Amino acid sequence: MARLPIGIRFLVSFSRDQWYRAFTFFLTFLLYASFHLSRKPISIVKGELHKDCAAVTEGEVQFNSLSKQTSYLPPQQAPHNGTDCGWVPFDKENYQQLLGALDYSFLCAYAVGMYLSGIIGERLPIRYYLTFGMLASGAFTALFGLGYFYDIHSFGFYVLTQIINGLVQTTGWPSVVTCLGNWFGKGRRGLIMGVWNSHTSVGNILGSLIAGYWVSTCWGLSFVVPGAIVAAMGIVCFLFLIEHPKDIRCSSTLSTHSKAYETGTNRFRTQKQILNEKNKPLDPEAQCLLLSDGSSGVHPNHVIILPAEGGNAMAAISFTGALRIPGVIEFSLCLLFAKLVSYTFLFWLPLYITNVDHLDAQKAGVLSTLFDVGGIFGGILAGLISDRLEKRASTCGLMLLLAAPTLYVFSAISKMGLEATVVMLLLSGALVSGPYALITTAVSADLGTHKSLKGNAHALATVTAIIDGTGSVGAALGPLLAGLISPSGWNNVFYMLMFADACALLCLIRLIHKELGCTGTPAGDQVPFKEH
Repeated sequence: MARLPIGIRFLVSFSRDQWYRAFTFFLTFLLYASFHLSRKPISIVKGELHKDCAAVTEGEVQFNSLSKQTSYLPPQQAPHNGTDCGWVPFDKENYQQLLGALDYSFLCAYAVGMYLSGIIGERLPIRYYLTFGMLASGAFTALFGLGYFYDIHSFGFYVLTQIINGLVQTTGWPSVVTCLGNWFGKGRRGLIMGVWNSHTSVGNILGSLIAGYWVSTCWGLSFVVPGAIVAAMGIVCFLFLIEHPKDIRCSSTLSTHSKAYETGTNRFRTQKQILNEKNKPLDPEAQCLLLSDGSSGVHPNHVIILPAEGGNAMAAISFTGALRIPGVIEFSLCLLFAKLVSYTFLFWLPLYITNVDHLDAQKAGVLSTLFDVGGIFGGILAGLISDRLEKRASTCGLMLLLAAPTLYVFSAISKMGLEATVVMLLLSGALVSGPYALITTAVSADLGTHKSLKGNAHALATVTAIIDGTGSVGAALGPLLAGLISPSGWNNVFYMLMFADACALLCLIRLIHKELGCTGTPAGDQVPFKEH
């Protein structure tokens, strides 16, 4: 009997559980990549909404005139002010403030909605919740682009579209992180989620390329096409997403819990069970990172006890209960400043490249994708290092420490030519995106399944929403500040970004001190969990 082909032998070498786990990994990757794909067009189109008439060549004018005759452009183009070419109302001298306000509208709504999204998401089926968010996000992304085809020049229309889109997009992050956290345990979570988090950069790259393809000829399609993609992925989510391994009787890589957790009268381990586990090694993060004081164990005040629902279910954690998880506040504040830097690049980098390197909107959009390429490597590197060292905060701190001087160098040499810009885009992307990626994925999942929760997996969505919601406050402030500061010079924008990186590092000082201070502490000396 002939041997099976090598390819078939490779396929059957994986178990059913492994195939489902890999399928969930790639599906959630694609789902959230589509969210980021829909956020990128606004940064690409900025250079088209406002541009100097002197930069418009005679050939471009003739092409636009021909397109207009064939109804490819809106039949009635609003007049410009004589010195600027663009789309009313973004053709005025205050265009940077108006474009910054669009970013702020989206990101502020996203930040506010994120705090509510995790709480709502815990109480609804993830598949339905995520499907609704993706369909709604696709509709409002496309609606922004329809303003081009219907010749809409109301600033309020574009602001309202951005606000609603920001709110519905908050359904995405808590849902996909919770789903992935259900399927993957803690052993190599940093590396796995570092690779998985490259969906952010992949989505940004695809969004830049798709939006850039139409930006100079029909910028409305730069929004309509990404909106259609997000909506289509929402249908895929509804048809294929599996929320938890138990739904198809797969084994979970998350730690299993004793039956004492699952009853209403005896939900926690007895003191005898605790004493029996006293000499077992604790998780490194329980030993070092997530401490409440100078002691070497988990403080009893950090055991969060939740009332049972219906006698046999773990209650969904409250907002204040999630804040009491040690490490949540520090990482949330750190992400506020880290995301401020990352989203300033996301929304303003193409326009910066246009102004500095004198490229058109399409070429600047393509070049800006190098920042996201660097971000892919930065996220994977951060996850790999943090897994190896078992020190999440120290890994973030090191990358933040290197990011600030790198941004200064970027601002200094990016004006020297295209080659220097390419190198600095890759390096800056890695150092800026690394901490951001690590905190929003592995750190959020670690804190959401922290031992102080006594096995309550319901906390993951709320913790993720709190951390990313706080980070989104910074994401809203960054582009807004860039819009206000950039008229005084791009150097001042970079100074603002360096200051934000320094603040992010300061937020982690206490956790870094505890990580480094408890190195070498014998695991057997740890204080076990105690009952209240």
